[in-house]
Order: sequence, then structure tokens, then C-alpha cells
Amino acid sequence: MNTMSALPTMLIVWGVVTISFLALLAYRGQITRYEEDQLFLNENNGPEQQEQTEIIRKIKRLEPFVRVLGGVASLVTISIVGMWFYDAWQRLR
Repeated sequence: MNTMSALPTMLIVWGVVTISFLALLAYRGQITRYEEDQLFLNENNGPEQQEQTEIIRKIKRLEPFVRVLGGVASLVTISIVGMWFYDAWQRLR
């Protein structure tokens, strides 16, 4: 089997994984847009504290998916580049 015949399939997989990864990053950015770096809480700031706690909960729930999709996108990218170099090496020999 020629390595270049598998390339279109790998590019489709790479596109789907990368778009999913970028969509998750955009969603995480949208969630954290209103997150405060510092909160000065007193007894009157109950709703703000709940809002920040909810934001942190959502981010922690997304974190494993972002890591996995980022890793998979990296591996597929490396595989595609490796296949291309291997095919080029075979053609030069």
C-alpha cells in the first residue's frame, strides 16, 4: 500500500480533530471571558462567588477533553508529516 493513498484519509481525520479542538478552545475562552482574576468577597457577594465557582467547574470539566483533543491533533499532525517525509525519502532512493 502506498503511503500517499492514506494521506487524504489522514487529512480528513486531522481536520475533524483540529476543528473540534479549536471549537473547545473557543468555548473555553467564551466561558472564561467573564472570570475575574481576583475576588474580594464579603457576605454581600454570594451570587458573584457562585458564578465564579460555576465557571471553574465548567472549565475543570472541559480540561480533559481539551488535553486529549490537543494531543490527538498533535499526533495526527506528526503522522502526516512523517508519512510525507517517508514518501519523499522513498522517491529519492
